[in-house]
Amino acid sequence: MINAPLDDAVAPSENDSKLALESSRRLAPYVDDNLRVEIPEKGRRREALTIPAAAVRLLIGILTEMSRGNAVTLIPIHAELTTQQAADLLNVSRPFLIKLLEKKKLNYRKVGTHRRILFKDLMGYKKRSEVGRRRALDDLAADAQKHKMGY
Repeated sequence: MINAPLDDAVAPSENDSKLALESSRRLAPYVDDNLRVEIPEKGRRREALTIPAAAVRLLIGILTEMSRGNAVTLIPIHAELTTQQAADLLNVSRPFLIKLLEKKKLNYRKVGTHRRILFKDLMGYKKRSEVGRRRALDDLAADAQKHKMGY
């Protein structure tokens, strides 16, 4: 289970946001490349370090969000969330989330009397529900056009 990553979100200062914007712009051309950087070692010469392309993509994403003033946190895909953490990530109430679990719309496991939801399952549910919402909106728009409602 994780508590710290959700609770330790990093909110950027105004100066951090400006630096993040510049950094993300400068790193953007390297989004699909391993990135070789040199870092100064205290009291010694510079040491070369290679950052994998996947980490470069994550870093650019983090910097982009920070440049917008958004707080950022990293959550491992295998992390288990409490029902409150899951509800917060979905931006729903905890009782609403519990109903989703009871209707088996979202996988979970019990640890004693507590429910735990895998982050990857939560993100899968979120993606499915967004697709469903988008489809419903498309259907409503098509129906409105069919009936010449001015949309």
